[in-house]
Amino acid sequence: MLSATFSIDVDPPRELVRIRMAGFFSINDIERFQAELMQAHRRLGCGPSGGPLTINDISRLAIQDQDVLPRWRSFLANPAHRSRRLAFVVASALARMQLQRTLGDRDARVFTNTIEAEQWLLAEDTNVAA
Repeated sequence: MLSATFSIDVDPPRELVRIRMAGFFSINDIERFQAELMQAHRRLGCGPSGGPLTINDISRLAIQDQDVLPRWRSFLANPAHRSRRLAFVVASALARMQLQRTLGDRDARVFTNTIEAEQWLLAEDTNVAA
């Protein structure tokens, strides 16, 4: 199995978080990711417009084990790290289906490339000052 890896980069002027994930995540990996994401959000210091704009490239993420999906659902439902706009980049129809089941009622858009996802995030967000 491929070990879980991720990176989280912040772009404070745009209140943008860029995430890349790969491999198989365990519950411990999810906990570690959540802690690092919370630190990134604190560094970003989003203003009165609410949470950040977030793009999460999961195109190298493996199809996750069914045992961790409830933890991902809980993570995505947690208002402590909600994004005001959320975009995912996926590589396959199967990954898209698993993501959609995991998202629950979370409002997010799914794309097949990062350029389109980022354009959507930035073009539609009228709360971010130019």
